[in-house]
Amino acid sequence: MTTLYVRFLLPPMCEAVLPQLIALLGEFSPTVEALPPDAALVDLGGAVRYFGRDAVELAAVIRVRALALYGVECVIGAGPGPMLARMAARTASPGVTRVVPGDPGAVAEFLAGQPVAALPGVGTATARTLCEYGLDTLDRVAAAPQGTLQRLTTARIGRELHEKARGVDRTRVTPNAATRSTAAERPFPRDELDPYRHRRALLSLADELGARLRDGKQVCRSLTLTVRYADRSTTTRSRTLPEPTAHTTALSTAAYRMYEALGLQRARVRALGLRAEGLRPVEGSARQLTFDPADEKARALEAVADRARARFGPGAIVPGRLAA
Repeated sequence: MTTLYVRFLLPPMCEAVLPQLIALLGEFSPTVEALPPDAALVDLGGAVRYFGRDAVELAAVIRVRALALYGVECVIGAGPGPMLARMAARTASPGVTRVVPGDPGAVAEFLAGQPVAALPGVGTATARTLCEYGLDTLDRVAAAPQGTLQRLTTARIGRELHEKARGVDRTRVTPNAATRSTAAERPFPRDELDPYRHRRALLSLADELGARLRDGKQVCRSLTLTVRYADRSTTTRSRTLPEPTAHTTALSTAAYRMYEALGLQRARVRALGLRAEGLRPVEGSARQLTFDPADEKARALEAVADRARARFGPGAIVPGRLAA
């Protein structure tokens, strides 16, 4: 039992604290895989030997430190591999680590009777197909011949189902130095009804994310907008961008469109959040060239602004709408 799946119970609009929580996990093991927006996998193989504590004891320390330093409770599942740790966390509760022992008998007992949709990687369509043929639980999938599973799905999916339903997990915790998402948020000093101030906050968010991405030489593939209202309810909308980008104008345009699609009528907004997802290095991304001189001018000004911010600080140059 050397793998932990840690899901942080972040309050709404607090996704920006995830990098600090990932760094906290890094104090226990160098093998940490961030799973934005609120989770991570930790391989404790070396940590168990180094600290002289088992995975459950280390999970307790992680829970206490996350709560003491950041005020964030977490749900933790422990198992011999990432798949079983994820599944264990689904039935765990805050304050208690759900454990799947490593011996084959205990793994089979844990998987028996669970719905096939509980298996990581099994989507709605695959689960529906299996259930139509009576393979609605993992013990029934494990008892089915591999060839049958491959005929019902595909060769690859059938082989993976055959292995995973028996507790065989070939995945590993892959450390990712660069997180696959980054977020920013803007709380208002009071519940805000003015759409102009909403759009101003969205521009500020897009400008911050764009500068952050360009500084890290990354681009994002999609954006997620989160609106938090006065009654603490939230609305979330996502949009895939036409092309991977770190261009502030493209990010703000997508954010405006998601906001307008909500059709808010004098909504009392307490905070706005924007998350850039699907991050990848800028070197491997293509950009569609345009004949629009305004776009090229905006990108040139953006590069100048980035150099000025790097030298004089993030507030050296801001969009005119944010200057007041």
